[in-house]
Amino acid sequence: MARHKVEICGVNTANIKVLTNEEMVVLFRQFQEGNQMAKEQLIQGNLKLVLSILKKFNHRVDNMDDLFQVGCIGLIKAIEHFDLSYDVKFSTYSVPMILGEIKRYLRDNNSVRIARSIKDIAYKALKKKEELTNLYGKEPPISKIAHELNLTEYEVSNALNSLKEAVSMFEPIYNDGGDTIYLEDQLEDKKGTTYSPEIKIALYDAIQKLKEKEKYVLTSRYFIGKTQMELANELQISQAQISRLEKSGIEQIKKIIM
Repeated sequence: MARHKVEICGVNTANIKVLTNEEMVVLFRQFQEGNQMAKEQLIQGNLKLVLSILKKFNHRVDNMDDLFQVGCIGLIKAIEHFDLSYDVKFSTYSVPMILGEIKRYLRDNNSVRIARSIKDIAYKALKKKEELTNLYGKEPPISKIAHELNLTEYEVSNALNSLKEAVSMFEPIYNDGGDTIYLEDQLEDKKGTTYSPEIKIALYDAIQKLKEKEKYVLTSRYFIGKTQMELANELQISQAQISRLEKSGIEQIKKIIM
């Protein structure tokens, strides 16, 4: 069966080798013993994993080469942090790190380019919306705009939403002089508090890299349930210092796993 050739960042995807689990184990052992060639083979052997993740973003940006390079950075970080003792497949461990790297790039760099076809629909919808508003004296529903343009409601709604500025989950929404409340604090978790094994592993790995005081504060606050005041009395420091240690630890974790 012929393999289709796809060029991305100068890489011919038809020629990418996919490693077996046995080959991965051998290469990881060699890399962890200092063999940099093994690391290069691990990168090359997992490029198709990056490409499979990029499919989720295929209709959101024009230049997939940029995202491919960012995804490769996430892949390299996953290879450098992976430990065979985790007893999970490398793909299970690496997907959240690759996704995190791509999402952080899209969030932090205003280089997201909405696909031209979606932009065209959005501008046509805005023009039609204005025409119908002037005609009937009130703003038309999405269904009416979609009917006039011979499109589905989803296509019109999605296009118009693409023009809206994204709001970060870490946007501060209230500060009374104490701890800042962020948007993420007000979002309901409809899926409960059960996290996937790969998330738990990544979080555990990140916590181990913190300074001892930051690690102690975070584990006491979020696993034991102590208040900042209780920790301040225990460690004989101010509540403000506890707050700074907590925020610093959280920021470090974000940098590691996002």
